[in-house]
Amino acid sequence: MASTLPDPHPGAGPTPAGGASVSGAAERAGVEAHGIDLIPDSERRGRPRELFSVWAAANVNYLSLVVGGALVLMGLSLWQALAVIVVGNLFWLLTGLLAVPGPVAGAPSEVVTRALYGVRGNRVNNAVTGWLISVCYFALNLAAAATAAFSLVDRAGLPVTTAVKAAVVVLIAAVTLAIGVYGHAAIVRLYLPITLVLSAVFAVVGVAVLRHTDFGYTPGPPLTGRDLWATVAAGTALIASGPLSYTTSADFSRYLPRTTPAKAVAGWTALGGFVPSVLVCGVGACAATAVDMNDPETSLQTLLPGWFRPVFLLALVLGTVALNALTSYSAGLALQAVGLRIRRTLSVLVDGAVAVSLTLYALLVSDFLDAVGDVLQLTVLLLGPSTAVYATDILLRRGRYDGPGLADESPGGPFWYTGGVNRSGALALTAGVTASALSVDSVYTGPVAAALGGVDLALPAGLLVASAAYAVLFTRLGPAAPRTGQP
Repeated sequence: MASTLPDPHPGAGPTPAGGASVSGAAERAGVEAHGIDLIPDSERRGRPRELFSVWAAANVNYLSLVVGGALVLMGLSLWQALAVIVVGNLFWLLTGLLAVPGPVAGAPSEVVTRALYGVRGNRVNNAVTGWLISVCYFALNLAAAATAAFSLVDRAGLPVTTAVKAAVVVLIAAVTLAIGVYGHAAIVRLYLPITLVLSAVFAVVGVAVLRHTDFGYTPGPPLTGRDLWATVAAGTALIASGPLSYTTSADFSRYLPRTTPAKAVAGWTALGGFVPSVLVCGVGACAATAVDMNDPETSLQTLLPGWFRPVFLLALVLGTVALNALTSYSAGLALQAVGLRIRRTLSVLVDGAVAVSLTLYALLVSDFLDAVGDVLQLTVLLLGPSTAVYATDILLRRGRYDGPGLADESPGGPFWYTGGVNRSGALALTAGVTASALSVDSVYTGPVAAALGGVDLALPAGLLVASAAYAVLFTRLGPAAPRTGQP
């Protein structure tokens, strides 16, 4: 039984048994009708370079400024923080690699990972590393956008009451979800102009910040020895949590023609995430040498011309809307991949309702910056090993996946494995998460981190253990499905 239903759409073609098929013209005319079903070759279109603006628009955002500034607040000098920003953002190379199966399989990441975990095992994977984490990131980013919007409301002379805050959060979520509901074609069409607008605004911000930057900034007293390495490790994990959260990058490459070069898919995806993330995080770090980044939204405005401040605040909101539209889109697909027979449009709205509830809690009950730090650091425990298993599978299969086989959820299907679970993927992920949990030093201190004096090695430990375990198990147990699939 297929776990997705097509959206009714004027002009849609007939729906065959076991899946949905709609005309490309219909999809372009309005709401995307495809969910996690296979994208037919007749509906493939586009060029890999379009992926650059998709990822660039999503990464010129307020959260990147906050995270960049947080590195200096943690005690790093400016140049140490900038080095950590570059190293942490190199993980966009993995995000690019994870986008490779999209054109080959014609399926989103939420379906491709059936090759890793089996049909049933993948439902658990999507429930946790897909849906739950996506909704948490949606909530954090929505909270970030809301704080900027509250300032706009205040500048307009309106009282920023609890009711007004709730209304602002709902309004921003509604705009975001509208993009997620309309789907892939809307994202590709809108994100190039959004990238251009945001780049122009943040260029002005960057120039203003650089004028006040203390390039020789060193905290007093400077970190040394074990304390320095512990902070560098924690900061790298904090930056890396951004690209690692996009284990769903194939969601946005699956409409490309099957013959699209894998290097182009990986390269444009990685570049679209890396360049803006390094620049915006870098601006945040530079700003932290001149103003108090504990309150970044207010402090940054003191460096800007008065006329430009509302533009800056609007850009913060727009950038977060672009980021969250991708997140809500993937979260909707993840909810389908869990096994719920729910239309993609409805699944996106469900995700939004949950995220709004979490956002209101983060803004009205808990401390926002604490929430950001805790969630980003803890997600590394899951996202690092999950990314490692996925990337290793792509390399072992040489990027070849059987789209129709992945769409087959029956016990006789090629990716059913044993009882619906691929032991190789399940065991490797468990081993990686265990290694991360033992090595973490964030909201709690694991035994390995304690033995090392607080140095947090959760990220490298999880990546290396999960990847090595999967490679060994894959080789010994076999993929239990054709390795080549479709060429």
